[in-house]
Amino acid sequence: MTATRDEGGRRGGAGPARGPGAAGAAVSAGASGLVGRAGELSEARRLLGRTRLLTLTGVAGVGKTRLAFGVADLVRGDFPDGVWTVELAALEDQSLLPQTVAGAVGLRDQAARSAVELLGDHLSGKRALLVLDNCEHLVESCARLADSLLRRAPRLCVLATSREPLRVQGETVLWVPSLPVPEPHRRHRPEALARCPAVELFVARAARASPSFTLGPHNADTVALLCERLDGLPLAIELAAAVLRTLDPEQVLDRMDRCLEPAAGEAGVAEPAAGEAAPARARHETLGAAVDWSFDLCSPGERALWARVSVFAGDFDLRAAEEICSGDGLAREDVLDLVTGLVDKSVLVREERGGRVRYRLLETIRKYGRARLAGYGQAAAARRRHRDWYRDLVREAEEEWLTPRQEEWLTRLRGEIANLRAALEFCCAEPGEARAGLEIAAGLWPHWICGGSLGEGRHWLGQALWLAPESSEARGKALWVDAWLATLQGDTAAALPRLDECRELALRLGHEPTLIRATQHRGGLALYEGDFPRAIRLIEKALEGHRAAGDRNGVMSALYQLTMACSLYGDARASAFGEECLALCEAGGAQWARSYALWALGLHTWRRGDRRRATTLVRDALRTRWAVRDRWGMALCLEVLAWTAASGGQSGHGARLLGAADAMWSSLGASPSGFRHLAAVHDEVAARLRADLGGAAYAAAYRAGTRLTDDEAAAAALHAPHRPRPRGRRAASAGA
Repeated sequence: MTATRDEGGRRGGAGPARGPGAAGAAVSAGASGLVGRAGELSEARRLLGRTRLLTLTGVAGVGKTRLAFGVADLVRGDFPDGVWTVELAALEDQSLLPQTVAGAVGLRDQAARSAVELLGDHLSGKRALLVLDNCEHLVESCARLADSLLRRAPRLCVLATSREPLRVQGETVLWVPSLPVPEPHRRHRPEALARCPAVELFVARAARASPSFTLGPHNADTVALLCERLDGLPLAIELAAAVLRTLDPEQVLDRMDRCLEPAAGEAGVAEPAAGEAAPARARHETLGAAVDWSFDLCSPGERALWARVSVFAGDFDLRAAEEICSGDGLAREDVLDLVTGLVDKSVLVREERGGRVRYRLLETIRKYGRARLAGYGQAAAARRRHRDWYRDLVREAEEEWLTPRQEEWLTRLRGEIANLRAALEFCCAEPGEARAGLEIAAGLWPHWICGGSLGEGRHWLGQALWLAPESSEARGKALWVDAWLATLQGDTAAALPRLDECRELALRLGHEPTLIRATQHRGGLALYEGDFPRAIRLIEKALEGHRAAGDRNGVMSALYQLTMACSLYGDARASAFGEECLALCEAGGAQWARSYALWALGLHTWRRGDRRRATTLVRDALRTRWAVRDRWGMALCLEVLAWTAASGGQSGHGARLLGAADAMWSSLGASPSGFRHLAAVHDEVAARLRADLGGAAYAAAYRAGTRLTDDEAAAAALHAPHRPRPRGRRAASAGA
């Protein structure tokens, strides 16, 4: 899920974005892009001034999401601390809801705390708006989360879209009706008809499908009757208008009438919510019939592809569609033409993100496709092909981790998180597939550590480890990865038994790579606990094993840990380890990893007394981390730059940077005090600054630092002009 900033880098400020950790730029089309919704926009804005939880309800296809994004744009100025949109349609595991929302807000569960607590603390003083889109399949979880956040954050407002209310105390519900349709049984003048909202939408979409289309006396009554037949449902209208590429309005109406006679939506459109009134149920049936009709108008190949692409969660690219959806009568070389046909029919939505073309299905269309796929008896096979494709993607990312493509892979994995979750869901739900889940969850360690959620990584690893208890190399890897994530969260109580089991399993299997990793991460655990002699001994032993095996990823991570451990222990070998680590990253062209080598070497250089070179090294690291929005890495750099400032007589600057670092740590759910290898130095520097400045001056400088945005903090640390320095990458995060 991603969130785009709307305040020039204000910490926590974000604009609408699609997907739970998924790919996608801001999706809001703005209030001005809505047709026939002026009244609903005005009413929603009025209600948000009187309630803290507003739920937009209505039947499928009525345009709740589009209206919510329009409302968010309209009220943005009323929420100076941020507006975030989280689309939940592709989220299947309700236990991941808090982490998904936290990720959209820009938070990361670095510490072993609940994501709900992290969100509540972060939002507690903010005048902000949280938009939860497509809550109907997660109603109870969304209700609990909304209630908890509203209690913890008294200035927060929540705008939800759902086919049914959340039923939380204080909730206000706004029913979203269909668009007004022309009066029946009368002749219509085109100029008057064009002002009817349903007709206005139809004409706009028809002109997009067929540029020569115009509303005139020859088709006005037909268009009016068509909009009436479709009950003013925006999605049904858009599907019908798309067909004007091949049919005229009379033919569309004729075929629609024949399809609407049975008025049956059983082929995959979601059933109406319990207790809905008869008109609402009728509109469910209308939408179902419209989708049925659209499906029937497709060629056999387009129908097959529609069903097969429904296996994707979130969006996807052409190459994935070609690999996953071809076969069984559908040639790979035909997929592009079939995708184009589905885009033309408004079944697939085409989007561009970062110069790449992606496709997605609206949720109603996706559910219909999944029902068809199940009806063909192809659902399990399609999900298995989907799983295999994303397992291969994870393997490729891991193999290319220490290469110039490192940042590209971080961005790609973050953008594919909805599909990766779907693959993991399949592995955990389908008998006999759990071992593949172990491979995917463990192979995603670069994502969990550098760009995703440590808590989510542990969630999937925990499920897969429980479902696949057999001794295997895949289990061994999952054990050490899970222990690594737990260590980074400061959860040493969970990490130690995982590492003990990993070691025992490696000895039982005689698998040396697993034994080496168990040894290294036992040393990493000792490092984070502040037991530097033990850490150095164990990680050195692992480094020897990594060198012998030619494992460049293992060598790099061990060198990084040894640089830290030796530096903090006062072992002069830190220089050699740090320089080798830096050289290895530079030889591989891995810029993100290089920034961590620079940071570790800068830490050692400062400990050795060379404050000037240490500042240069850590600033170099900060430039990379700022550019890729690696907030965890930025916090580490701000921390050490505060230390170098304090030792260089820049006490006010140091206190300000320490405040900025602490604020960033807090937003990540972490603190240096949670890591013993950093805590002692952090506390020592804070005490020195307080003594140098005096209590009042220190407090004032520290508070000023906590108020800086990410961009302001980075610019202050670099003594650079205040401007963001993104390189078009998504945010990434990493463990110390």
